[in-house]
Amino acid sequence: MLYFLYEHLYSPDSVFSFLRLFRYLTFRIIYAMLTAFLISLILGRPIIRWLKEKNIKDTSREEVAVIDSSKKEGTPTMGGILIVLSTLIPAVMWCNLSNRFVQIIIFSTLWFTIVGYYDDLIKVKFKNKKGLSIPQKLFAQFVFSFGLGILMISDYSPLRQTITNATLLNVPFYKYPVLDLGWFYIPFVIFVVIATSNAVNFADGLDGLAIGPTVLTILVFGVFSYVFGNMNLSQYFQFNYIKGAGELSIFCAAVIGAGVGFLWYNAYPAQLFMGDMGSMTLGGIIAVLAIMIKQEVLIVLAGMIFFIEALTVFLQMISINYAGRRLFFMAPLHHTFQKRGIAEPKVVIRFWIVALIFALIALSTLKIR
Repeated sequence: MLYFLYEHLYSPDSVFSFLRLFRYLTFRIIYAMLTAFLISLILGRPIIRWLKEKNIKDTSREEVAVIDSSKKEGTPTMGGILIVLSTLIPAVMWCNLSNRFVQIIIFSTLWFTIVGYYDDLIKVKFKNKKGLSIPQKLFAQFVFSFGLGILMISDYSPLRQTITNATLLNVPFYKYPVLDLGWFYIPFVIFVVIATSNAVNFADGLDGLAIGPTVLTILVFGVFSYVFGNMNLSQYFQFNYIKGAGELSIFCAAVIGAGVGFLWYNAYPAQLFMGDMGSMTLGGIIAVLAIMIKQEVLIVLAGMIFFIEALTVFLQMISINYAGRRLFFMAPLHHTFQKRGIAEPKVVIRFWIVALIFALIALSTLKIR
């Protein structure tokens, strides 16, 4: 919105000459992040109060049964609405809304927000701890990811005109694509979206646990987006230049600001849980960002905490179904540490440290190739 003011009102000799600031990505990145953080702080308490008045409270989290239900039971959920509002408002303000990447990431956010909303609504309104059934969730995620896959490889798609060699698979630490997936790129996109959106959901189990690694992962993809969208930087680091991808870094900054603002209320002891409306949306955002800048495999490195949490759940299911015994004391992994008597804040902080280490390693792949 503000970028349009620059396009239509800016003149070097006019009273609107200050609008030239909106031309610079770095300026808009900084203020998108600050705007998101401030909006999150301002809206946080009214949203928490409104959720309490509507009796939208969490009574089904697994960790409630692990330690002390008196500390967790009844905490407002569906805090994803705070994250989404604090992200989309600055995104609309500071991004170039005519940019295809921005349009897709905003649509993606809305799609996963709606799916997560209905999932939380069923849990809260109908007291159904499972929310949407697994087939219903997978279908919603499949429809979106299938459409995104088509957009990425179709010759008639505007994305295809911007992203060259969209079907090539890149891996961290290796300079050249390792494989051309061709039409198999569509099922690959489906897998990436479904796996990532659900992996973040698995990590949403302790106060502040999911949002910390999410902010770090988004930061990684924000840096990559900025580099790939800058012709000089992309050439320096020997990556393909992706025209317009730099606008995604502004959206990433908004997510980071919103995430830090949400953490203000989600830090132990949490006043607000993000719910599936938040975790599924954030997971979807990470997946779509990675896909659009052609760094799908980097999700494993940048979001290692999510990968580990999801892997422990998967291995636990396999072990129980085929070996008849538990591989871990509890899954996802954070519950194992908590059940063994490690205080919740300590578990969360240690997971953050691990997430930071892997985020730094992921950033190093810009140069180490």
